[in-house]
Amino acid sequence: MKYGLLKYDENKRFFNVGDNIQSLAAKQFLPKVDVFLNRERLGKYKGEKTKLIANGWFTHNIHNWVPSDDIDPLFVSFHMNNTAAPFMLSSQGISYLKKHEPIGCRDQFTVDILKAKGIDAYFTGCLTLTLDTYKVDDSERNETIYIVDPLYNYPRKEKVFYNFKAFIRSILNGKILNLGKKDKHIKKFIDKELIKSAIFINQEPPSNTYTDEEKFEMAESLLKKYARAKLVITSRIHCALPCLALGTPVIFVNGFDSFVDSCRFDGILDLFNRIDVNAKTGDYKANFDLKGKIDKNTMVKNFEKHHKLASPLKKRCRDFINNL
Repeated sequence: MKYGLLKYDENKRFFNVGDNIQSLAAKQFLPKVDVFLNRERLGKYKGEKTKLIANGWFTHNIHNWVPSDDIDPLFVSFHMNNTAAPFMLSSQGISYLKKHEPIGCRDQFTVDILKAKGIDAYFTGCLTLTLDTYKVDDSERNETIYIVDPLYNYPRKEKVFYNFKAFIRSILNGKILNLGKKDKHIKKFIDKELIKSAIFINQEPPSNTYTDEEKFEMAESLLKKYARAKLVITSRIHCALPCLALGTPVIFVNGFDSFVDSCRFDGILDLFNRIDVNAKTGDYKANFDLKGKIDKNTMVKNFEKHHKLASPLKKRCRDFINNL
């Protein structure tokens, strides 16, 4: 029996380090990694029977769904996005998932669409909630505050000006008119001195720049930084969820206004101290006691609700790997 770990295709412009963080969450349960399996090409794998913890977003390439019979999958923290679901839930797709049920789902949305097709599914939350293996002693925590991709769904210069086509498209759809909106909205709830002193991190670097090995090293480096931080402010769930596991105070900034994004969060958002931002007006509200704006002295305590999800996830993964 071999053991596989998910790797990922890049899109044309950027890749998401959060995917590699999700793979690190799976890796900690494996005795070794024999083969890296591309999430978008699981249907093409041929080789010795390989165990795979199949967590995360599925899938961008619907034409390579379903996975090969040479893959023995454990579906936990599985997200089927609404854009892919109509294709993935063909008769073949339904039969495949029923063969491997129960399907552990990262969000309640995925649970509901699978159950509607007669597939046994249940809510697990995200496997990154088990990343306490990267946790450090509180004595190693520093005074650094990280701001990680806040309101990244808003129009951004690096995407608007990526190339001529992107630029013209942003003019036609009006996004270029909203280039300043992100900074304007962030200043409404984060103190200007903190904006100056905090360290900003981008979890979506440019494509065609890093090897797979470098991407995993980047993901590990981020986890080690977050583990020692005083506070993390982010709109990335694969920054915020690991922070819960690491015991790092985290504030999730929710400014998402499309169903493609929001369907990923069903059942997850209540785990966080949260700022909910109206994407049109910038008006916001907090679900924790916030006096004024977030500044360098803001203290939050994580709700610790994630433990009831993390413990069963750990057991399920260990049982799967140990059951030969």
